[in-house]
Amino acid sequence: MDDLIEKSTPVIEFRRVGLTYPGPPPVAALTECDLTVRRGEFISIVGPSGSGKSTFLNIAGLLDSPSSGTYLLDGIDIATLKDAELTSLRGQRIGFVFQSFHLLSYRSALENVALAMIYSRVPRKERAARAHEALVKVGLGHRVNAPPSRLSGGERQRVAVARALVARPSLLLCDEPTGNLDSVNARAVLTLLKELQASGMTVLVITHDQEVAAHSGRTVAIRDGILREHVEASL
Repeated sequence: MDDLIEKSTPVIEFRRVGLTYPGPPPVAALTECDLTVRRGEFISIVGPSGSGKSTFLNIAGLLDSPSSGTYLLDGIDIATLKDAELTSLRGQRIGFVFQSFHLLSYRSALENVALAMIYSRVPRKERAARAHEALVKVGLGHRVNAPPSRLSGGERQRVAVARALVARPSLLLCDEPTGNLDSVNARAVLTLLKELQASGMTVLVITHDQEVAAHSGRTVAIRDGILREHVEASL
């Protein structure tokens, strides 16, 4: 997909994007902000509970529409799209990874990943091959037939990452991806995200954890719905 997009086109571009819920009184969940996420970046959005992280995630993930400003995803102005077009764009261009793995317990790792393509245009006969390819990419080629109950927490999150990758999106959007993991598995998942970024994937992590943010190449703080200036992260 990215072959059809100019490499200089940002994956995410916020131009005075904000979200205010009508009152009385009106509540500014996200104050108007500018943000550019370039192709191949690994960026973290860091803030405590109630800071506006979920609002930012919902807007970036095309789950909510901003009440002001312009949001360009891969250069496409989302305000110009109808609901069905937004759903299609989200499915094609954004891979989601959540704190809870959301895997079907009665399906194998391969089946869980393949199910992500059920509403896509990928032909049925190609789904298993693409699911296998995605699992190999996250280091689980030897666990394709295992159900979630036979996988560790770290392995289950790797399956979730593979499921997010299988549609070959422009953006991997991760919401507290290490929140349910011990420190060993958390480091393994963060290493995987860095490897994916090194291979060209754009990774955006939403987190409250500064240690998680330190693995990214760029950190943006959010508090009280306000995005702060960028701070370079260091390991």
